[in-house]
Amino acid sequence: MKFLILFILAGCLYFTSPANAQSKKVTVDTIHVHGICEMCKERIENAAYIKGVKNAKWDAQTSSLEVFYRTDKTSKEEICKSIANAGHDNDLIKATDEQYAKVHACCKYREQHQH
Repeated sequence: MKFLILFILAGCLYFTSPANAQSKKVTVDTIHVHGICEMCKERIENAAYIKGVKNAKWDAQTSSLEVFYRTDKTSKEEICKSIANAGHDNDLIKATDEQYAKVHACCKYREQHQH
């Protein structure tokens, strides 16, 4: 019986320990992501929502994506990779020409026409 109580107590201490809590830390990063319009905004934010991302908001005027994510689930690099796969160049990864070609015609930010 004492062993069972000690086992339960040790388990409780493990789940409330600072080391375990720190591994679930939420980080905020701002990533510069190229885009033009509301369609770009939706595509960028959807691409940013991978496992571990808690919130993502892209601002068209500043081309900045503010992203909140758990560092034990994902990384800035993984988020940038997902955004590039959706066709949008960002701080870390440039979308391939094939990925870029898939964005809607009005969203061709490399041609820099605004609407």
